[in-house]
Amino acid sequence: MATKKTQEPEMIAIKPLNLQYVKLTLEGTAPLMQARFSAKAMQAMMEKMAQGPTAKKGKKREARDFDEDMKNATHYSTEGWIGVPASAIRNACIDVCRVTGYKMNYAKMSIFVEADGLDSVDGTPLIKLDAGEPEQTAMAARIAMGSTDIRVRPMWRKWKLNVTLRYDADQFTASDVVNLINRAGVQIGIGEGRPYSKSSNGMGYGTFRIAS
Repeated sequence: MATKKTQEPEMIAIKPLNLQYVKLTLEGTAPLMQARFSAKAMQAMMEKMAQGPTAKKGKKREARDFDEDMKNATHYSTEGWIGVPASAIRNACIDVCRVTGYKMNYAKMSIFVEADGLDSVDGTPLIKLDAGEPEQTAMAARIAMGSTDIRVRPMWRKWKLNVTLRYDADQFTASDVVNLINRAGVQIGIGEGRPYSKSSNGMGYGTFRIAS
């Protein structure tokens, strides 16, 4: 009786990683608003949790410093300049893949944004923001138990970002990356009130286009 030949496994060749870079200047087509979760707020939450059920007992309400609130909501680098999280641009490129037919989990492994520095509080990678001084905006926000609060945020009406994107050239061409950025600027946006958000329909903020 003839014995069955065992089939040898097919060899898979792994190609070297083919990373390429694209440098773009992005120009805001709508105001940019930030809402960084401040170190002060995080510390207050930790203290409240540590106190347990006695947290509110006999506690006096402190006066609000709205200038300080705006400063705390702004991303400052370790070198002192104001920045935008590099993840905001990357996430916008990944999110917009929903309407291009490209798999989002592939995009997560294929496109990245180079950072110019790190956030002074938590080390978040930042891109340097090319803009003037922010203006203070105050908006009512709904919080727990149906109550409301005032949220103070920095906003820039005119702004630019000089962005360097790193991409897997076996997954994307340079033209693909440019088209993703163009779509992301119109359909997704960055910052607070952007068109595409998991928690709202946005306020028309944070949109951009490629300037160069």
